[in-house]
Amino acid sequence: MMNIDDIRTQFPILDTEVHGRRLVYLDNAATTQKPQAVIDVLTDYYSHLNANIHRGAHHLAAVATERYETVRRQVQHFIHARSHEEIVFTRGTTESINLVASSFARRFFPGDDEVIVSGMEHHSNIVPWQLAGATLRPIPFSDEGVLDLDAFERLFTPRTRLVAVTHVSNTLGTVNPVDEVVRRAHAHGVPVLVDGAQAVSHLRVDVQAIGCDFYCFSGHKMYAPMGVGVMYGRQEMLEALPPYQGGGEMIEDVTFERTTYNHLPFKFEAGTPSVGDVLGLGCAIDFMESVGVDNIAAHEADLLRYATDRITRLPDVRLYGTSPEKAAVLSFLVGTAHPYDVGTLLDQLGVAVRTGHHCTQPVMDRYGIPGTVRASFAVYNTRDEIDAFIAAIQR
Repeated sequence: MMNIDDIRTQFPILDTEVHGRRLVYLDNAATTQKPQAVIDVLTDYYSHLNANIHRGAHHLAAVATERYETVRRQVQHFIHARSHEEIVFTRGTTESINLVASSFARRFFPGDDEVIVSGMEHHSNIVPWQLAGATLRPIPFSDEGVLDLDAFERLFTPRTRLVAVTHVSNTLGTVNPVDEVVRRAHAHGVPVLVDGAQAVSHLRVDVQAIGCDFYCFSGHKMYAPMGVGVMYGRQEMLEALPPYQGGGEMIEDVTFERTTYNHLPFKFEAGTPSVGDVLGLGCAIDFMESVGVDNIAAHEADLLRYATDRITRLPDVRLYGTSPEKAAVLSFLVGTAHPYDVGTLLDQLGVAVRTGHHCTQPVMDRYGIPGTVRASFAVYNTRDEIDAFIAAIQR
């Protein structure tokens, strides 16, 4: 059993008052708050350890490098990758997907190329493929927010180069059957990228069990600092891809005539990384493991059931995303009120939610709406906060 009161004391921002009321923070799909231990890691790094890694012979550089590479192995175990060489640090999910799209296109796009995506993708898993020159073929989904896997099968053509699909929808909360998506795609000889931004903080991720070729996620949605993310890639695939950026750590040897590249994962890590943020990511993983990822998932599932039951009792509230397999997200509209207006009024009552299209404009087009109000839950949220949220909607 988790002690929620003890967990909440680890997050100083939860004591904040907004408009004279105790903050009820329900915007976790945008970014989670940070425990004090993560904040302390950043302070300690810049106070006592600040040094560039992999390059210096002095003590600070050696210790910083050792701690940085320790987090790489920590991430490997957290998502059950085969090797630490399959873990590439980036600035977040967006950069991770852009890295894959750019490098993959240079290596595997001969022209007239197609990428299959789901109809519920975040813009970060749409635009990079368009920039790479691909034609997108979206997998449709039902009114409840469930992917049509039969339609998915019919999207494959000889021009299909890759499938890119979200693990958990940031708008609908749908937990997609990514292992089945991978199985079907691989049967056609097509690799798969999974956008795991909304999954890693809510459920246990095993990239080997999923079988995907790439898995991308951000630290700031899993209690870590902003500015750090991960691109997991199967070693065989990463070996085949050209570098994304040039300079710094990604080189082995440089002359004016030619450059040879470093071995994995450094081939994809050009320039000075955000070392402090990577160390913060390691601390955030420690936090999640100490609580228990399965315990987090169970607690959030309870909050989702409780909130869904309460909000569906309210008159004139419409939910979007009612898949039976769902993470802790509620997207809704209230009567004819614009979502921005609802969000502003909730804020005046101390409740922080997200409003708008949530970087998923095709989802809004699917439902014929301009946007939604989105409440999203994390491990530190409580039933009392949901009661305050419901009371604010009633108000």
